[in-house]
Amino acid sequence: MAKPYVIGVDMGGTNTCFGIVDARGTVIASSSIKTRKHADINDYIEELYQEISKMIKENDAEGKIQGIGIGAPNGNYFTGKIEDAPNLPWPSPIPLAQLVSDKFGIQCIITNDANAAALGEMTYGVARGLKDFIMITLGTGVGSGIVVNGQMVYGHNGFAGELGHVVVKPSNGRQCGCGHTGCLEAYCSATGVARTAREFLEIRKEDSLLRSLPLDEITSKDVYDAAVKGDAIAKEIFDYTGTILGKALADFCAFSAPEAFVLFGGLTKSGEYLLRPIREALYSNVLGIFKDVKVLVSELKESDAAVLGASALGWEAKDVAPAAEAKE
Repeated sequence: MAKPYVIGVDMGGTNTCFGIVDARGTVIASSSIKTRKHADINDYIEELYQEISKMIKENDAEGKIQGIGIGAPNGNYFTGKIEDAPNLPWPSPIPLAQLVSDKFGIQCIITNDANAAALGEMTYGVARGLKDFIMITLGTGVGSGIVVNGQMVYGHNGFAGELGHVVVKPSNGRQCGCGHTGCLEAYCSATGVARTAREFLEIRKEDSLLRSLPLDEITSKDVYDAAVKGDAIAKEIFDYTGTILGKALADFCAFSAPEAFVLFGGLTKSGEYLLRPIREALYSNVLGIFKDVKVLVSELKESDAAVLGASALGWEAKDVAPAAEAKE
């Protein structure tokens, strides 16, 4: 088949982004729809079908789509279902892979969004050639994808890799969105950075550029902007965050002896303000036998990264079952 393609879909709680991807990892075309627009999952699938079909036709890709890959919150690779995703409006479990396969007549595989990101890095990004690495996504939450011996680790039930919910503060820890307290996500996500900023400003007396902002509206971007301008408290917030994450990464080394950690997500835009304390805490706490572990930052374009990660599953779907003709 000339110029085979796959479809990559990144299903977020707010937006669903999708694109046509070729074998070299080039996003030929992309678009998006609102995830929560429809109260009925079947209406969501219909809109997704209509928009992707239009994109396929406009890019002369009819009959050339080999598979569909979807990264979704709480997406289970084994079952093809989304299970107990708090930010989606439809009853759980959602048989997403089956619904999409039936609608498009093309094999579909899903996994959670962090696993999709890891697959994208392994296929197209800085993890190419690595057989053992851990992907850490630093966004609204903290996600992870674990690759061992070149294989994604899914565990017995498909949900392995929830390192964002490892407890890093066993005493008096913050409440996490998962319902537990003291989770890594509550401290090292973008929302965790904002929470740290509010705590620091409430208990500290020093001047800070952040004090000019409403306390409950401060974001991690505001903290970064203040740090760039030399704000001492903002820099300390990143030191605090990076130290917690670095210590956690040191612990994760003992699990799978990764060659590298690959960091991805909006928070990585903070650059050395965050990366320096991560490295310092990692290398000062890790066992000597793991000192050669690297800390890498994704180089995939942020606008394409999620779609590329999901598209890696599309190529896998191609080999699961022959692609059927798309339904009219």
